Amino acid sequence: MKKRFIAGAICPKCKAMDTMALTKENAVETVTCVQCGETMSQPEAHVEKEVRDQEQVIGIFKPE
Repeated sequence: MKKRFIAGAICPKCKAMDTMALTKENAVETVTCVQCGETMSQPEAHVEKEVRDQEQVIGIFKPE
């Protein structure tokens, strides 16, 4: 999996600059601090529409 670093980004937990790496897996973008391990996720819009209130998504499987 390829990591893209976000220039100028500051980790909300450890406050380190330029340590945030963006990855994308199964239509979910995840930002991880390579220094402290803090992670944040945001699924794409089509994934969010299929999630019911009060649930978290690990992934959506759609056989074709």
